[in-house]
Amino acid sequence: MSGRGRRLLTFPRTLWDLLTPRQRDAAHRQITERPAGVVISTPPRKPRPRRPRPADAAPPPSSTPARSATTTGKATMQERYDALVRDMKKAYGLRVRRWRTSTSGCAWMVTYEDGTISRLIESPYPRGPMSCAVFLHEVGHHAIGLGAYRPRCLEEYHAWRWSLEAMREHGFNVTPAVEKRMHDALQYAVAKAVRRGLKRLPVELEPYLPRHSTSIASP
Repeated sequence: MSGRGRRLLTFPRTLWDLLTPRQRDAAHRQITERPAGVVISTPPRKPRPRRPRPADAAPPPSSTPARSATTTGKATMQERYDALVRDMKKAYGLRVRRWRTSTSGCAWMVTYEDGTISRLIESPYPRGPMSCAVFLHEVGHHAIGLGAYRPRCLEEYHAWRWSLEAMREHGFNVTPAVEKRMHDALQYAVAKAVRRGLKRLPVELEPYLPRHSTSIASP
């Protein structure tokens, strides 16, 4: 008998082979398709705990990119400000309680029962001439000695003078705006002292005496 017209018989090996192509497609859709109304969700990820930043740590850098260092290897201006902060804290044993966002500050000292002294300041972080001058002004109160000068406006004068001298000594630019800030601050300090009954004005503060004050005598 010739092989012409001969049919090759095959036998199914699994139940899947017994299904017709249409039945296979229907079964596949039933397995893979998601039933209506069923929502599959993944559990939320637990947030990683953030380590608190020390109070006297440098604030995060601003969004403005810093100038890159020159090819000669010189430090950028911000790197010089950062070094100034480290040097001043180390030289005078200071602790920065808070970096302010405004150009204002304060300086004070705490003496504990065991005799330990904490020298504290609040100021803006140096990022330019004005914030640098205010920072050094608060450092200056500790450098000249808190309470070493009386009245209080005289201490303000010496702290500002120390600040501007320190800027020039470390190679930072003392701008006209910084000098005006010193003048305005001292004029305000003198006027405040006059309102509180100051009778004799130290000679260093005569240039800052308000024009309308006539009841003040110079020593």
